[in-house]
Amino acid sequence: MEKHEVRGWIEETGVIASVRVSTKEDAFFAAETVVLGGIPVVELSMNVPQATTVISQLANRIPGIIVGAGGVTDAKTAQLCLDAGAQFLTSEGFDPEVIAIGAARQVVMIPGAMTPSEVRSAWETNSDFVKIFPCVQVGGPAYIKSLHSIFSHIPLIASGGVNQQNASELIFSGAVALGVGNELIPKEAIRLRQAGRIRELCRRFLDFVKSGRAHSAAHRTGQPVLR
Repeated sequence: MEKHEVRGWIEETGVIASVRVSTKEDAFFAAETVVLGGIPVVELSMNVPQATTVISQLANRIPGIIVGAGGVTDAKTAQLCLDAGAQFLTSEGFDPEVIAIGAARQVVMIPGAMTPSEVRSAWETNSDFVKIFPCVQVGGPAYIKSLHSIFSHIPLIASGGVNQQNASELIFSGAVALGVGNELIPKEAIRLRQAGRIRELCRRFLDFVKSGRAHSAAHRTGQPVLR
């Protein structure tokens, strides 16, 4: 899949499912379930055992998945993830070397940032999105709204503390997508193999994105939101 297609899927879906589990088996179950639940964009944390092997298996065994690597903090790890088949790289911070590798390999780059200066720096180095992390802990929707008013041209992804109560408002406030982990893929649901529970959460978060976007569009045009 080409870079622009991956970027398009992230923008259209509006949710990146963050998989942070303790075994390869759990990772495969979680990823397959969220893809079947309508969220094809899956970020596998580097904390997962044998993460690069899992990325390769996910890319080759789950039809329709768009798999990326999360928590990439150095150039060597970035190279290994891309060689394994990762289609995007994310991090909680900003590393110019990682960005440079991603740009050279033509994959989607999503560095993390918190302050306005960090957001600007991350965007000016060929990033495709900028992840605001930890989003809710530093102000949530109000903070996203402030950043969006300054950087309306930068596609922001809200990550860290995203849940069912704030998801729609984060989108309404200016986030183009959400990074969601345990609130979408609960540890208990993984342990008990509750695929139906995870698919229902996928449906809810996709609805939150749609609702937030509808409210935003209505706000811009002054039209009422249809329910």
